[in-house]
Amino acid sequence: MFNLSELQHDALVEIFNIGVGHAAKSMSEIVNEEVTMSVPSISFLNRAEAAEMLGNKESARVCGVSQHYEGAFQTEAILMFPEDKSLDIVRLMVGESVPLKELTEMEQEALSEIGNIILNSCVGTLANIFAQELSGSLPEYHVGTSEEILTATGGHGDTVVLMLHIDFILEKHQIHGYVAFILDLTALHDLQDQVDRYLAKIMGPA
Repeated sequence: MFNLSELQHDALVEIFNIGVGHAAKSMSEIVNEEVTMSVPSISFLNRAEAAEMLGNKESARVCGVSQHYEGAFQTEAILMFPEDKSLDIVRLMVGESVPLKELTEMEQEALSEIGNIILNSCVGTLANIFAQELSGSLPEYHVGTSEEILTATGGHGDTVVLMLHIDFILEKHQIHGYVAFILDLTALHDLQDQVDRYLAKIMGPA
């Protein structure tokens, strides 16, 4: 499986921490409650391993929001939550007083908006730090098993999944989510090159 050096790994974690920090600020404004997000881990997995990490059982359904990005590198980015937590997130956005029936009708729209905020914050931070263009498609909503969501976005071939495990911590809730970046080998090496350029810039000549 694809591996980064310790320095490259730490740099990516730091970049994604900045990205989810921006997302947390945007989310806090929407839900009128302080939202703290952290990236406790990133890992490179194949699709089967990524599905396993998310709990790949028929009964364990996952809600996902995906966007396709092109530019400095190509990737399919997917934000995923356990289905039983997705309504908690929607309720945070629209308030406690909304009936469950209306809540489920709003679920797709609300989660797509959350996905758009979080994915664009992560990818936008990468683009800013790398000083490169990365443009995204409109968000698409998915629900199913983790394996179905990871394969719904296409590009089965020789791909690697860069998994970010994100903790969303609110006053009354703690929700674990994942962001998956599906990258082919060309995109992986493009990403690695961008990280190396970033490190060279901040560390100066050896």
